[in-house]
Parts: sequence; structure tokens; C-alpha cells
Amino acid sequence: MKAAVCKAWGIPDTLEIMELPDLVPGAGQVGIQVKAAGVNFPDVLIIQNKYQFKPELPFSPGSELSGEIYAVGEGVTHLKKGDRVIAFIGHGAFAQQVIAPAAAVMPMPPGMDFDTAAAITLTYGTSHHAIADRAQLKAGETMLVLGAAGGVGLAAIEIGKALGARVIAAASTDEKLEICRQHGADILINYTTADLREAIKTATEGKGPDVIYDPVGGIYAEPAFRSIAWRGRYLVVGFANGEIPKLPLNLTLLKGASLVGVFWGEFAKREPKHNLEAMRELMGWLNDGKIKPHISKTYALKETASALNDLVARKVTGKIVIHPDR
Repeated sequence: MKAAVCKAWGIPDTLEIMELPDLVPGAGQVGIQVKAAGVNFPDVLIIQNKYQFKPELPFSPGSELSGEIYAVGEGVTHLKKGDRVIAFIGHGAFAQQVIAPAAAVMPMPPGMDFDTAAAITLTYGTSHHAIADRAQLKAGETMLVLGAAGGVGLAAIEIGKALGARVIAAASTDEKLEICRQHGADILINYTTADLREAIKTATEGKGPDVIYDPVGGIYAEPAFRSIAWRGRYLVVGFANGEIPKLPLNLTLLKGASLVGVFWGEFAKREPKHNLEAMRELMGWLNDGKIKPHISKTYALKETASALNDLVARKVTGKIVIHPDR
């Protein structure tokens, strides 16, 4: 089988496409023929040794995938050869085959395509955990989403609307904001052409957003936090900008506001039952048409570096997916 392999820490262009032996699952594991693998910002960090999880070299990046089971290890009874499944693993998805713990694998709902299945786990799991669990967003509240046209951003918009909130989308271009509008955003802010604080003030009639969803970090974090409503919740989701902001803590006091950390991967590991409940709710919303992953482009396995570079360059809206069999 072929895989995109990280042999030394570095940029996406250092990845190599290699022929490797077929993988054989052990006890409690399944072998999956990968049909689609979702691409996420942590995939860029992990190959540079900048992510929370640090696998041993060499390894293949990629944490979420969909595919068909080709082999089942001893002791696995709820899955069988030929099942179409979704899996979330630490790494290894940018390959034609993966070995996954059976506990990390769930059947694909009937009628779901492989691209959608590969695009829903991390972005929607992260956003659901952030918004429904950590922020406890309520119907009628207002949520501001920064970097709203990215994968987690669009997921946040849809989840906010599914929960009955008013959603303000902030992004860097009018083209990206149009996609946010198509996914349900009520108000649009272009933060490269507008003063972010003034735009938020106008959009909320001076009250400020009850929840701020920030997967970006960087220069927009402080003006956004200064705009938050009384008892607001600021969700620290990630730092796609590359800069970890330093917020004056007196702002939390003045606004009676909370800084809330969001680490979905650790949540899924520590609280698997709660995560499974969240995924069931997401699948229900997907079936009802309340959420729909926006997949802007697909790539062949040999184009893995290009996919990661496009993500870093912020050329991506929604999700991008790698097809290892291409």
C-alpha cells in the first residue's frame, strides 16, 4: 500500500509518498481501506513536531478518515469485513490502509458518501464540544465566529443555528463571507476592511456577543474579547494564524467573562460516552439537513503536500479531502 510519510520533522513539501507493506490488524483492531481522509490544521503542526501529540518517526499524518474494513482482528465482534466506517485516529490516515482500534471506529450512516464521512469528525466534533458543551450556547444568544469560512468555522455557524442562536461570521474576504451566509450566518463582517470592534458593536447594538468562537488567534483576539457581552464565554479553539495571543486578564474581570479552552481530542479520549452522544446528535442534524460539510476540493495522495500548503496559505474554505486511491 502507499502512504504519505513524514520521515523527519519539517514542512509539507518534505513528505514522501512511499510503498509500504500491507497492514495486519491485531487483537481489538480493524484494518481499513481508506477511501477519503479529512485534512486539518493539526496535520500541519504534527509533521513539524509542534502539536500536542508527538508520534515517533516515521509516520503518516492524517487523523480522520472513512473507508471499508478489509480485515478484523481477534475479539472484534461489532464490525466485519466490508463495513463502511468512519474512524478518528491520532495519525496515519494519509495512506491507502490504516489500522484502527475497533473502539475508535463507527459505522457510516446509510446513504452517506465517503467525503462527507471523512469531513465530519474533527471539525464538527470540535465545534459541537466547544459550543454545546463548553460554552453552553442557548437559543436566542449571539455567537461571533472568527475565521468563519474554515472547516471548524462553518461547522460552528451551522451548530450555532441548529441550537437557535444568532450567528455573526467574521472572515477575511467577501467571497469567504458569502459561503458563511450560505451556511446560515445572520451577519457578516470582513475584518480586513472593517474595524472589528465597531462592526461587532453595530451588529450587537452595543451588547457584544455572548459567545466568541476563535480558532484563529493572532491580532483579532483582543479586539474581539474587548467586545464580549457581560458573562460572555470566549472559546479558545486554536491558533491558525500562527500567533498565540496574550490577553490582558483584567478584561475577564471587567466583563465577568470566561476564557474557555477547547481540546476536542482530549475530550473524546477522556469522555468517550459524552463524545458518542455528541456524534449521535450531529448525525441526526446531518440527516435533518441542519448541517452539511462544505468540501471545497479533493486531492490525490501524491498531492498531500499541496493540500497542506493550501490549508496553511488559507486558500481553503470549509474542508478539503485526500483520496488515497488516486
